[in-house]
Amino acid sequence: MTSERETVRRLGEADAAGVIDVLSESFFDYPVMRFVLDRSSAEYERHLRTLIRFFVMARVLRRETLLGIGERPDGAALVSRPHGPESPRELDDLRERVWAEVGPAAREKYEAFGRACARFGIEVPHLHLNMVGVRRDAQGKGLGRLLIEHVHRLSREDPESRGVTLSTEDARNVPLYERLGYRIVGHAKVAPELETWCFFRPDRS
Repeated sequence: MTSERETVRRLGEADAAGVIDVLSESFFDYPVMRFVLDRSSAEYERHLRTLIRFFVMARVLRRETLLGIGERPDGAALVSRPHGPESPRELDDLRERVWAEVGPAAREKYEAFGRACARFGIEVPHLHLNMVGVRRDAQGKGLGRLLIEHVHRLSREDPESRGVTLSTEDARNVPLYERLGYRIVGHAKVAPELETWCFFRPDRS
């Protein structure tokens, strides 16, 4: 029997601060963040949180999906549609403020990463799992897997989706996603210190 603490739920703008907390903690040393931002800078933690806030608010402003598990929440996921609604002007303005704060060097690196991932587009309609993370003190309880499986269910129930895509920049995650039914559809070396694997998992009946 699934407890309330283990139930994945849809979150909204009022929950954004908690989602930002989860993802800022779980992505603190993630390869993309270390690549885009200057890890040795005293501003690293603040700039990381600024980027995470942008990713979360992008989902909010585009009326896409934020998921949470646990009361705080303990884990969170961001889900989008690659060919979803156009970005509102408010999001464009927020993007420019973010890069003005974080700096042009970080923007150039992030856009290089985005171009590498864009080469492996999936033609069939699908959902994209942008980010999934769990607080350090809640790891090892299967919360991340519950969030991912919930995204699979959302895709199966969506008449306009045929599966789920995601990417990872941590080689240790590759066999995990393969065990969950994903197959690699692209692999690229973005820079000497960063490579990315792109995955697709077709829906199962």
